[in-house]
Amino acid sequence: MKYKTLCFGISCILFAHWLYSPVPENVEEPWKVRFADALIKMTTLVATLFEKIGIMKFEDTYVAITLAYLTKPVSDENVTVIDTNFSDIPVRLYLPKRKSEIRRPAIIFMHGGAFVMGSCKSSTHDDLNRWTSNKLDAVVVGIDYRLAPQHPFPAALEDCVSVVKFFLQEKVLAKYRVDPGRICISGDSSGGALAATVTQLLQNDPKFKDRIKAQALIYPGLQSIDTSLPSHREYAHGPIMFREATLKLLCLYVTEDKALLQAALKNEHMPEESRHLFKFVNWSDFLPEKYKKNHVYTEPVLGKLKASYPALLDSRLSPLLASDFQLQSLPLTYILTCEHDPLRDDGLIYISRLRNVGVQVTHDHIEEGVHGALSFTTAPVFLHLGLKVRDKYITWLEENL
Repeated sequence: MKYKTLCFGISCILFAHWLYSPVPENVEEPWKVRFADALIKMTTLVATLFEKIGIMKFEDTYVAITLAYLTKPVSDENVTVIDTNFSDIPVRLYLPKRKSEIRRPAIIFMHGGAFVMGSCKSSTHDDLNRWTSNKLDAVVVGIDYRLAPQHPFPAALEDCVSVVKFFLQEKVLAKYRVDPGRICISGDSSGGALAATVTQLLQNDPKFKDRIKAQALIYPGLQSIDTSLPSHREYAHGPIMFREATLKLLCLYVTEDKALLQAALKNEHMPEESRHLFKFVNWSDFLPEKYKKNHVYTEPVLGKLKASYPALLDSRLSPLLASDFQLQSLPLTYILTCEHDPLRDDGLIYISRLRNVGVQVTHDHIEEGVHGALSFTTAPVFLHLGLKVRDKYITWLEENL
């Protein structure tokens, strides 16, 4: 009993400490952000302790929490919600109920979660896709792709590509009365990486070229080869997203070998033969001056990690590694970034590269924003920022699909 009381007391002290930790001055609703930040730090601490004493793996603690927020496919007066399979992959369909004389647009959405957790059936993503379907009178497809580490790269990507190709069949589009000229692929965070890669692959596939009208990427993570971009350094300790915990999860998409994580934390994980790829992610060339600040570009240390992971050199894992030739044919693009986000610079670099090759890009940057805002639109933490991100995304879709 005394042990439990001591643990509870220490937990309360730590939570109070994190609750009063400073956050960036211009963050919207700072006390709510502090509360969410403290909850995530507490989860990370518990996950670390559980792993060290052998109760469960680090990632399993996060997964267990996200499973508590899964929802059933509940229809309402505006939208019919159905769980089904496309090409043997689970999807959640949102079908508007109101009658339409013309075919509808469609959005294929890929959820975030560091490739390890999350689901299109989580309450926040279910709300987002339901709201999107209702507001745009659009068919929305949420993909419940396989997760790491049980299913490492490229399992999640293969599932997303399979679903999109299945959906693009004429008979399937006709069944759901979808206009084949008004289809968008979208995603948030790691789902944004999946959306970007799927769009690249389809646009460079003669069979599917020009079948996608638009892509929409919400605070996407787009590369794994340089883990020391300015935003990585500035927001290594949050708020909301923390560099070490995030890398620990992301590395599981490639391997469960902890050597990769230790090397990635030092930015020493890439092999010597990857040198030519860094021109695609060199932030000193692509970041707007505003975001370079006083940072000095330093080349990562190459060839130090003895193990070899071919996925790290693969543009299907890091869509920022695609060549200019591969990027120039991409469709209309929307990218939303948040200022206080370790992944901020991934999005900013992609915007620069896409614009340099003539792709039409709309960029919304939320100065008071933090990563994962869409995950805070329901209890226990509700941020108006999440609604702002949602509304900017849906407004762009409404104007461009």
